[in-house]
Amino acid sequence: MDGRRTTRRAFLRGVVGTAILPHIVPSSALGGAQQVAPSERITLGLIGTGNINSQHRDVFLAEKDTRIVAVCDPVVSRRQAFCDRINHAYGGRVCVDYDDFRGLLARQDLDAVCIGTPDHWHAILAVAAMQAGKDVYVEKPLTRTVAEGRRVVEAAVTYGRVLQTGLQRRSMGAYRHACELVRNGRIGQLTQVEVGIIGVNPGVQVGRDFPVTGVPEGFDYDLWLGPAPAAPFCPQRVARGNEVCYWYYVDDYTAGFISGNGVHFVDIAQWGIGDHVRPVRVHAHLATIPTEGLVDTPIAWRSEVVYENGVKMSYSSEGNPHPDGVRFVGTEGWIHVTGGGTLTADPADVLKSVIGPGEVHLHAGPEHHRNFLDCVKTRQVAAACVQVGHHATTTCNLAEISARLGRRVKWDAGGQRFVDDDEANRMLKRAMRSPWRI
Repeated sequence: MDGRRTTRRAFLRGVVGTAILPHIVPSSALGGAQQVAPSERITLGLIGTGNINSQHRDVFLAEKDTRIVAVCDPVVSRRQAFCDRINHAYGGRVCVDYDDFRGLLARQDLDAVCIGTPDHWHAILAVAAMQAGKDVYVEKPLTRTVAEGRRVVEAAVTYGRVLQTGLQRRSMGAYRHACELVRNGRIGQLTQVEVGIIGVNPGVQVGRDFPVTGVPEGFDYDLWLGPAPAAPFCPQRVARGNEVCYWYYVDDYTAGFISGNGVHFVDIAQWGIGDHVRPVRVHAHLATIPTEGLVDTPIAWRSEVVYENGVKMSYSSEGNPHPDGVRFVGTEGWIHVTGGGTLTADPADVLKSVIGPGEVHLHAGPEHHRNFLDCVKTRQVAAACVQVGHHATTTCNLAEISARLGRRVKWDAGGQRFVDDDEANRMLKRAMRSPWRI
């Protein structure tokens, strides 16, 4: 050694098998001081510049060991303004913008990406990023279909990448506390979980089509559609930010709120039931699915999911006595946690119970983005890892499929297929518009 400190990237270039090694070396390992050296920073790219990635951007900008160096979006004006906001925060030209995610992923200096796009893009982007050696933070739901979810899980394992799903409640203390109390028998034996959410946002006009217009200049609409079928352009279809986002309720891009919103609460329900416990039967009934207009995903439903340990989960957007959040019901009481993280229980004193050292302790860590960044450095499993994201998304997809079929379905979790049900199995995947594949 000549006494000079080897830079992170020079070190990694000399190591065999870097695909399964951390791209980031902790400052403590390099003898760094509190000031984060440029060679030790996590370099991050953001794919999508809508409302959700605007929130992620602001969180990542506050992290001293992270630099957002690239953003990507098919709309010129949006991505340039987004990039300018980042460079203004850094006080210099640190970030550059791309129209196509493939240019962003080709950068050798990029450690990780944050994917905040419509759901039909999640699988393609996550797999491509992991193939390119990047770690991934991807918004919920993990994928549009069960088959896509299986492929993303496979890619994360094959390429040794960290993946964090945007199920942020996994990193919030109230939800962890509720699930620990349940898992440690504080309400007796768990028998029922009640999950209630809204089925559609206020302002969404169901049963209405919108006038077709020309594609605005600087908008690569074909790239926005990507693997989804070709469709006439209208502003409502691609709206984002403070506008009414209709793509949230268009089947070509998403399953609707049965997955896009409900996955948060289904995930917490399954955390309390046990991540290793799988559904075996699903029946979504009384579902309302519009047959006319732009909106064509379930906007109201009642469903029951039966798990292999006998626990039943009612998952509904209407008719639920507890419409906000998750209620765990056991033989000796119940615990309810709202969407905002408020806890109530009967008996009330159960919330004061302390989880002992020999009992079940669930993930307790920093804020969700910070957990992801720490895992990029340490190669530990993220709070809402790829398996967690796939488990929660799959259960929502099963409810969607049952709702569309209008009948009960049986699920083989090991084989990731419906039991003796060819019609339902065909709905586990969907064709992608050429040239897109995963």
